[in-house]
Amino acid sequence: MPPKKTSEKGQTDERTSSDGTQTSFARQTGKVIEIFSIPAPIKKLFDLVPVVVYPANPLPQRAPKSARIPSLYVFSKGQDAAAGRPSFNPSCLKWQTFLNIAGIDHRLISSNNHASPTGALPFLLPAVRSSDSSQESLLPVPSNNFVKYASEHGGIVEESPSMRYSAYQSLLDHRIRNAWLFTLYLEPLNFDAVAYPLYIASTSSNPIVRASISHQLRNAAEAELLKHTAIIDTDDLYSEADKAFEALSILLGEDSWFFGSDKPALFDASVFAYTQLLLDNNLGWKERKLCRALRVRDNLVQHRERLLVRYYGGS
Repeated sequence: MPPKKTSEKGQTDERTSSDGTQTSFARQTGKVIEIFSIPAPIKKLFDLVPVVVYPANPLPQRAPKSARIPSLYVFSKGQDAAAGRPSFNPSCLKWQTFLNIAGIDHRLISSNNHASPTGALPFLLPAVRSSDSSQESLLPVPSNNFVKYASEHGGIVEESPSMRYSAYQSLLDHRIRNAWLFTLYLEPLNFDAVAYPLYIASTSSNPIVRASISHQLRNAAEAELLKHTAIIDTDDLYSEADKAFEALSILLGEDSWFFGSDKPALFDASVFAYTQLLLDNNLGWKERKLCRALRVRDNLVQHRERLLVRYYGGS
């Protein structure tokens, strides 16, 4: 008996049976191939006109004005973003204010975390300056690269070389931020009056979706606070924030800007990110314990007012 016909790879050819006749599988496959095969006349035409992949079209030379300056994506109401008003989110407001201080012209875009390449706001979309702008130069810039971006694009970037800088920044990043998370998300009155309309009601009109987002935000805030302690002690949170405000007040003293600088810098923006929001009566705070702890420090209140007037046209 002759050996079975094998393919080029040495495998048994499944298209024929042992007696050389086509198998049922082969017959069915042949029918499918015939159905989807290209008719000979059309195939000859395609052979004469090969497929060509053209390069991507260049960006328009006359880009709209909005694309000629960087776009900063932040948490904000649509009308507030259009007017350049302060964001209602501390992280966004910090970097919004920094870019203003550095002199980086930009427009605000009301957005949310889902629109961010990193999953968090803010981020900066660079300007389209010409049709030959490289793709790399148009990539979104995350907030941890804002200082570098500003320095590379003509911004005035100054920061105190003080050895105490990191210690005072820690007060903002931990004590004050922890109290902020609690007062915004875990104080029921403030959650309903402030957090809900800003972060939840604006995202969906569906009550089930709103309930889900509410649950997620409160759980996330609670989980963040429990990273540093076994239980959430409300009195301790507010007490630590009060001490932090006192330390910042002593640091500022009678100066206009922190660390004795003659002009505001990133640290001033970091402080303003909380003082502006806690002192903004338009947000509608109901439980005002954290607001009161700040308001009794007159120099911090005045520091907030100076930045508000200089970069946002006042209240």
